[in-house]
Amino acid sequence: MQPNWVDILPLILLAGGGFLVFCLGGFWKARPQGLLFAVALATAIAAGAAAILLKPDQTHFLKMVEISGYGRFFTFLLTLITTLSLLFSYQYVKLRGIGGDEFYGLLLLSGLGMILVASALHWLVFFLGLETLSLSLYVLIAIRKPQSASNEAGLKYFMMGAVASAFLTFGIAMVYAATGKMDILQSLSPNIQAVSSPAMLLGLSLILIGIGFKISMVPFHLWTPDVYQGAPAPVTAFLATGSKVALFSALLRFAFYYARNSVWNDYVFVFWILAFLTMAVGNITALAQVRVKRLLAYSSIAQMGYLLMTLLAVREGGVLAIMFYLSVYALMDLGAFGTLATLSEEDEDLDSLEDFRGLAYVHPWRSALLTVCLVSLAGLPPTAGFIGKFILFRAVLQSHFVVLAALGIVTVIVSIYFYFKIIVALFIQPAERKPVTPDLDLFARVAGIAILVLILWLGLLPSALLSSITRILPLSLQLG
Repeated sequence: MQPNWVDILPLILLAGGGFLVFCLGGFWKARPQGLLFAVALATAIAAGAAAILLKPDQTHFLKMVEISGYGRFFTFLLTLITTLSLLFSYQYVKLRGIGGDEFYGLLLLSGLGMILVASALHWLVFFLGLETLSLSLYVLIAIRKPQSASNEAGLKYFMMGAVASAFLTFGIAMVYAATGKMDILQSLSPNIQAVSSPAMLLGLSLILIGIGFKISMVPFHLWTPDVYQGAPAPVTAFLATGSKVALFSALLRFAFYYARNSVWNDYVFVFWILAFLTMAVGNITALAQVRVKRLLAYSSIAQMGYLLMTLLAVREGGVLAIMFYLSVYALMDLGAFGTLATLSEEDEDLDSLEDFRGLAYVHPWRSALLTVCLVSLAGLPPTAGFIGKFILFRAVLQSHFVVLAALGIVTVIVSIYFYFKIIVALFIQPAERKPVTPDLDLFARVAGIAILVLILWLGLLPSALLSSITRILPLSLQLG
């Protein structure tokens, strides 16, 4: 059957939109930021709409990219993250003079790379997608040239990204050497005789290490707080959500394919330890933080620990739980970091915990949004974070990992303290100084309202999203 290029229209739109933005910036001397922003925003919205409206007849495109339910779900989620990041960034980059074609073009290309990573059915596509999103993020993180912290963050992420890419390259090479397959499903199939060979196990371990760097899994997490603190706040929001959703969706696919093999049990103990360490280190280290961006960085590390914990339940319903929580996590972290972007001064991002004292009385709307996001990250009702964590722990308990679930619940209780440190500063402690914060623009207001409504809606009525995920899962990922 001839390939239908319309099936990958979201990818084509993001690639075309990114290059169009670069061309407008390169050949139009005025480089109007409003036009560049409009083109980028229209591209992201069109890509998201195409992911929803298109119903491909096939499940894959040339056996390279999945275009069925699983792939379309993460395509839409990642385009939504890209769209909300654009909305939060408009005024921020405009005031700081970094809103040129390089910012908007790279944001779109990074979104393209994320979708390729999440939808890849071939190791080469997975690697190319990872490099596309990584190269774009290197520049976005260091885009504020006068700021040494931004340059340092870009260099650190580049170094760690290079190390992660090296592990992934060697891992993919070892898997190919062991199986002779570059197709991800075939190389992880239980029909492959080499599935339990030392070369295969080494290759999968190297791939896990490479992905572990990208999702901030302990002990590969040390770059995270420095990069989050040094990067511009909207870029931090995009990095903390988009890259982690993309990489974890790929890890979820790999884990489900490999879990059908008997040798999956060899990895259960490894994931048990990694999940516990990631949850514990992320939450305990966050207790001592007095910088909000570093606190939220360790918080994101802990959130990855909860997802790793649920990966152990991939045979018993963990796929549904992880997909739901990835959607919720994207909203929570985008809302938190996006609000920091709108509250930040022109010279530097609002970061010190002392700077948040009394802000609720100066900026009540933004403080309310930040509070809802923090309460949701803590896993308290009636927010989506509560439902998400409930579903995660339910899947883990059903898989009989009772001790790990109990330890995870303890870390959730610990996390409530440091989230409420920020809330207490916002509403209770008196203001020591009033930050020079710009007025909230229309685009950031729209993004904030959308996130607030979705977090509360999914907290009160989660069945709509849960039923949608159950319905769109392809047969290859149905867990029964």
